[in-house]
Amino acid sequence: MHGRVAKNFVKRVDQNHSATASPASHDIHPVDRHVGQQLRVTRIHSNLSQTELGARIGLSYQQIQKYESGKNRISASMLYEFAGRLNVPVARFFEGLPQPDVMEHEAHASDVDERIAYLTTAEGRRFVEEILRLSPRLRTRTYALIKTLAAEDEGVSE
Repeated sequence: MHGRVAKNFVKRVDQNHSATASPASHDIHPVDRHVGQQLRVTRIHSNLSQTELGARIGLSYQQIQKYESGKNRISASMLYEFAGRLNVPVARFFEGLPQPDVMEHEAHASDVDERIAYLTTAEGRRFVEEILRLSPRLRTRTYALIKTLAAEDEGVSE
């Protein structure tokens, strides 16, 4: 599966750099998506809505949505503004990305993006909140149960 994800990543990068490629919403560059997701995670961690963060920067909540989804690229100056308003270093938005010249890790970056995307959903946040309410012993047992269920699901889907 990781090979397929890496091939798709390379294909998207090639399309984005091609002079004939048309800009489509599904052609969001993986780095733009990742930076947007990091912005969303940081905003949520700071307990701010899109509207509140937008007001601090002088943007609409719709623009914040576009940045968080990766549909609009965030300029360096805007990233600097976000970092200042959210009290984080600019580098925070790039955490988890592989080095640009290391193509074999693109599949891992996609996996990280998928995890971040889930954690920023309402369901993901509720899931984490409920897990954290459990005692450490029950968390360990719940993890073992989830791991078993996932392994069974993978066996059924193949």
